[in-house]
Amino acid sequence: MYGRKIYGTIAIFLLPVFLLYTIAFIIPVVQTAYQSFFSWNGIHNVPMSYVGLDNYAEMFRSEEFYHALRNVGVFIVASFVLILPVAFAMALLITSKTRGKRFFKVAYFLPSILPLTSVGLMWQFLLKGDGGLVNTLLGMVGLSSWQHEWLGEPSIAIYVVVVVNAWIYFGLNMIIFASGIVAIPDDLYEAAAMEGAVGWKRVYYITVPLMKETFKVFSVLAVTQSLRVFSQIYVMTGGGPNGATDVPTTMLYNQSFKYNNFGMGNSIGTFIIVAGFAATVILNKLMNGKASRA
Repeated sequence: MYGRKIYGTIAIFLLPVFLLYTIAFIIPVVQTAYQSFFSWNGIHNVPMSYVGLDNYAEMFRSEEFYHALRNVGVFIVASFVLILPVAFAMALLITSKTRGKRFFKVAYFLPSILPLTSVGLMWQFLLKGDGGLVNTLLGMVGLSSWQHEWLGEPSIAIYVVVVVNAWIYFGLNMIIFASGIVAIPDDLYEAAAMEGAVGWKRVYYITVPLMKETFKVFSVLAVTQSLRVFSQIYVMTGGGPNGATDVPTTMLYNQSFKYNNFGMGNSIGTFIIVAGFAATVILNKLMNGKASRA
C-alpha cells in the first residue's frame, strides 16, 4: 500500500511534465509527419491535398537535398576533427591548477551564450570581402593573396561557416568534457602518478578511458546538432551562394516559408527527426558495444 502511494505521488508530479512534453514535442512531431503526406500552401482556409509519398519521392530525387546532406557531413566531420580536440584541450586547462583559469572559463564559454543571430551578423561583417576586418588584417600583414570573398565563394563558404560554428560550440563542449574530467576520482590520478603516469600519460591512460560516457554524449550531440544547424547559416549566407551552404533545415525553411510548399517542408522536417533519432540509437549501440568489449 505504501509503495502504491509513492508511485501515485511520482505520477502526479510527472504528469504536468509529461503533458508539457506531449504538447510541445510529441504533437508537433506527429503533425509534421502527418502533413508530409499532403500538398499544402500553409493557408488555413485552403484544404490540404493528399499526395501520399510524392513529397518524399521528390525530396530524394533532388540533387540539392543530397548536397545539403553533404554539407551536414562536413559539419559532423568538423565536430570530431576540430571541436572535439580543441574543446577537450580547453577542458583540461580549466580543470587544471593553472592560474587565471576562471578567466579562461568565461572567455571560452562566452560565444556559447551569445544569441546565434548576433554571432552570425558579427561574423558576417568580419568576413565581408570588401572592408571586412579579416581581409583588412590580411592586407596589413602582407597577405593580400589570402584575401577572399569568404562567404561569397561557393568553394569555401561552407568551410568558413563550419569554422564559425566550431567557434560557437567550443565552450559548450568544453563544459561537457570538464564535467567528465572532474568526475574522475583524484585517488586514481595519485595512484597513476606513483606508477609514473604523469603529464600526457595521465591523460592518455586515465582521463580518456574513464570519459567514454562523456565522449558518447559529445558524439550524439555532434551528429544531432549538425542535422539541425540553422541560425548561423541563415544569418551569414542564407544557404548561398547558389545553395553552396544549404543544409536540410534551410531547405525546410525555404520550402515552407519562401515557396509556400509546406508538404515538402514537413517531409524534410520528418526526415531530420527520423535521421536524428536513428543516429542517436546507432551511436549509443556502437559506443556501448565498444565499452563492453573494452
